[in-house]
Amino acid sequence: MDLGIAGRKAIVCASSRGLGRACAFALAQAGCEVVINGRDGKTLDATAAEMRQATGAKVTAVAGDVATPAGQAALLGACLEPDILVNNNGGPPFRDFRELTRQNIMDGVVGNMVVAIELIQKVIDPMRAKKFGRIVNITSGSVKMPLPGLDLSSGARAGLTAFLAGVARSVAASNVTINFLLPGTFETERLQSNMAGVAKTRGISIEQARNERMATVPAKRFGTPDEFGAACAFLCSAQAGYITGQNLLIDGGVFPGAI
Repeated sequence: MDLGIAGRKAIVCASSRGLGRACAFALAQAGCEVVINGRDGKTLDATAAEMRQATGAKVTAVAGDVATPAGQAALLGACLEPDILVNNNGGPPFRDFRELTRQNIMDGVVGNMVVAIELIQKVIDPMRAKKFGRIVNITSGSVKMPLPGLDLSSGARAGLTAFLAGVARSVAASNVTINFLLPGTFETERLQSNMAGVAKTRGISIEQARNERMATVPAKRFGTPDEFGAACAFLCSAQAGYITGQNLLIDGGVFPGAI
């Protein structure tokens, strides 16, 4: 399918690795000019080079932390009026809520709620003026099915979802959409790290930890970054203009609800 976004300009936050990287790749394959971002300059540059070679797209690498004003300014300096914005940021680590300090909570809310809102504030009016805009926020399956230990992540991302629900409806008539991608368990470096931690804590092999986790997924496998990126690219497409304010859960069937 031709997604109808060739030549569009996209910013993908936290995209040097993992699911953000997959989204950036998919948009580059669709013909977009892509600005990618990460805090590790070496990894970021390697991703940019690989993406250019694989897709032929114009790819600009901007090192920095999107949670900071300087990081946001650098991104928008590289692409002042993007047609597409993919908000993404690392979530807080597993932690019992009793252990959270006030600063921990504030950092989690800023990183997983405030940053996305700030970036949307900066790009949405030019999108409305052009009568085209696609905003995708990568949150988490825990927004719909909160997990103990991920309370801060779940709360901040659910807050973002609720905050943007009204905003999405207010700009829909200008062909600007705001949607959410909610990943379950995907084959990423973070998953590998988590599995290693679980294995160490329980005194089992990493393979056993993986198999036990995989057994909880009805699809009996973990998701691939490529299929997540493809879903993101579709939500950014010309054909997705009638989809807004929606949460697309991509979890292999883990969430048990019908709605």
